[in-house]
Amino acid sequence: MSVSTHVLDAAAGRPAAGIAVRLYAGDDLLAEGTTDDDGRCRLTEAATAAGPHRLVFATGPWFTGRGVAAFWPEVTLTFAVTEPAAHHHVPLLLSPFAYSTYRGS
Repeated sequence: MSVSTHVLDAAAGRPAAGIAVRLYAGDDLLAEGTTDDDGRCRLTEAATAAGPHRLVFATGPWFTGRGVAAFWPEVTLTFAVTEPAAHHHVPLLLSPFAYSTYRGS
């Protein structure tokens, strides 16, 4: 299973570059990275087991670094892996006081 994400700053209408992201399966840290200039981060190409996984985005430091007061010190997205060989793309649309997500392709 490969996992990637794409973070968009919904308030500014542009990619959110420089957000630290961690991928967990249960309590095990599988991978970590940082969003690039286009707001994208590919976390792993390696196979992982079926079951719940979490992406944890360090949004607090990112907002603070931009001088923006925000409600979310971090955002955690939990998703189910039912097809371990499939690619999982989990985007995050982020603003200081709201966020949304969906299963991407």
